[in-house]
Amino acid sequence: MTAPAGRRDAGGTGGSDDQARRALYVISVAAELAGVHPQTLRVYERKGLVDPSRTRGGSRRFSEHDLARLRRIQEMTNAGLNLEGVRRVLELESDLERLRQELADARSEARDAVERTHRQYRRDLVPFNQSPVPYVRVRRSRTRG
Repeated sequence: MTAPAGRRDAGGTGGSDDQARRALYVISVAAELAGVHPQTLRVYERKGLVDPSRTRGGSRRFSEHDLARLRRIQEMTNAGLNLEGVRRVLELESDLERLRQELADARSEARDAVERTHRQYRRDLVPFNQSPVPYVRVRRSRTRG
């Protein structure tokens, strides 16, 4: 059975990022760890601020990544942002991260292209070793006729 569109299946496989995204916590534990009421987590999910994994039975499971996001949401709401403002900030932060990654990829591609070009120049240039020959002016005799 696959997860609905936009949802992750509970569980994960290997890797440090996978480990942070591995859904481990039920809603009551996640709420306690994040310092909010479980109903608040349900509201955040309805508003699209968090997207916890679901078990086959439909229970929510939260990961370390979800908890970090919940803490970030709490920081912003405690600073006075409403939930729509929080949603927009999270969206902009996500866009910023995506653009940073695109920029890093473009820089890497540009470096690779420059390196390929330099390697091509080295192949095209043929070493030519010739000792300098001094210039000797040749005098032509003029014949008058």
